[in-house]
Amino acid sequence: MRIAVLSRNRKLYSTRRLIEAAEERGHEVKVLDHLRCFMDISSDNPTLHFREEEFGRNYFDAVIPRIGASVTFYGTAVLRQLEMMGVYSVNESVAITRSRDKLRSLQLLARRGVGIPTTAFAHYADDVPALIKEVGGTPLVIKLLEGTQGIGVVLAENKKAAESVIEAFMGLDANILVQEFIKESKGSDIRCFVVGNKVIAAMERKAAPGEFRSNLHRGGTAQLVKLTPAERRTAVKAAQVMGLNVAGVDVLRSDRGPLVMEVNSSPGLEGIEAASGKNVASMIIEFIESNAKPNKTRTRGRG
Repeated sequence: MRIAVLSRNRKLYSTRRLIEAAEERGHEVKVLDHLRCFMDISSDNPTLHFREEEFGRNYFDAVIPRIGASVTFYGTAVLRQLEMMGVYSVNESVAITRSRDKLRSLQLLARRGVGIPTTAFAHYADDVPALIKEVGGTPLVIKLLEGTQGIGVVLAENKKAAESVIEAFMGLDANILVQEFIKESKGSDIRCFVVGNKVIAAMERKAAPGEFRSNLHRGGTAQLVKLTPAERRTAVKAAQVMGLNVAGVDVLRSDRGPLVMEVNSSPGLEGIEAASGKNVASMIIEFIESNAKPNKTRTRGRG
C-alpha cells in the first residue's frame, strides 16, 4: 500500500516509528507536512499538492494523521481533501475535530454514559461562586479549553485562589472548564492506547514531585499498569464515542470507577512503547491493512 503520514516533522519519534513499521511490512510511505500542502477542490478531479508534487485519486491507499492541536483547522482541511479523494483515514477529520473540542467531547461522553469528572462551564464572572460549588468546592482544577500537554491547567487549593484564577481567565476572554479534583488518583492517571475496538497497551503516568499534572512532557514518569475490565470498557467506549480508531484515552481511577479526562486523537508512541514493550506502531499498521479500502472513510460516532 501507499500510505501518507500527515506530520510536520518526519524525525519525531511517533512519525519515525510509523514509517519504520510500515516499511518493515512492505508498504511505501510518504510524509506530508500538512501546512505545506495546498488543495484543488473540485467535484470531478480533486487533488492535493505538496511542494512540487501533485496527488490525485487512487494515489494513496491510506493516511495516518498526526496533526498537532495548534494546526487542527488546516490539518483537518487537508485530511478532508484526502477523504474526498477516496483515501482511507485511520482517524477521520470529523472525529479529530470532535475530540479536539474539550467541552464538546465531555458533553458527548456524558451523554453516552461514560464516566467523567464533574465539570462546570460558565461565561460570566458573577457565576463563579456557583461554579465552584457545582464541582464540590475546592480543591478544584481549572483548564483552558485550548491548552495541551498540561499547559493551561491549574490546581486551585482554596476558594480564594479558585475565584482569582477563574476571574483572571475570564477577564482575558479565555474559555475555561472547572472540574472536581479527584484526590484519590494521587497525581496519577492511566493512558489507555486504543486501536480499533481494543486497548492494546496501557501505562500509568505519575506526576513529578510537587506537580499534580502527570504529563510526561512535564516530568512525569510512566510504568506498565494492569487495567480492570471496567477501565478497558471505558477506554474503548470513549474512543468509539469520539469516532476514533486510534486514540489515547486518559483515565483517572476514582472511588466511583474510571473517569475519562481526555481522548487524544494523535497519541504519542514513545512513552507507551517504552512502558509496555509493545510494538504499537506495527499494530496501527496492521489495523490499516485489515481495514483500508477505497472510499471506506465515513463518519463514526455521533454528535
